[in-house]
Amino acid sequence: MNKKGHVLNAALLSIGLGYVLEPSGDVPTFVAIAELSVPIVLGALFPDVDTAFGKHRKTLHNFLVLGIFVAFPILFENLYFVWVGILTHYVLDLFGSRRGLAFFYPYKKEYSLPFGVTTSSKWADLVTVLITLAEVALFALVHYFVVPLDGGLDAVTALFGF
Repeated sequence: MNKKGHVLNAALLSIGLGYVLEPSGDVPTFVAIAELSVPIVLGALFPDVDTAFGKHRKTLHNFLVLGIFVAFPILFENLYFVWVGILTHYVLDLFGSRRGLAFFYPYKKEYSLPFGVTTSSKWADLVTVLITLAEVALFALVHYFVVPLDGGLDAVTALFGF
């Protein structure tokens, strides 16, 4: 997936998650969208920093980087939801490429799916929107049936069992 796809996904995801967390459709909904948009967009763009150094789709496209950003709010009580952007970046790269990702870098094996669309495909934007809808639905299921995710640090620690 290219930067346009990652930003589109992050923006739509922020709107969807804002409505899941604050479904009233008034000021609290738009405040939630604003609060989520910056960390999710930053997280969605962060893995591609490895295009400037290291090996693209290896150095910052792995579980160690995701783990660091999941741990950040637990350790420092900030950067909530940046990990959501990073995770969705990985999902889009899996579905929006045939190359794959080195999830266990520095172990160099790349994992990929046997299907997906390329960034140059006329279907890329549609696939991005469909993936975003699936992510919002999954978030809503977790939020409403597993653990409420609007509690900041408490929600993150409860989700991961800390």
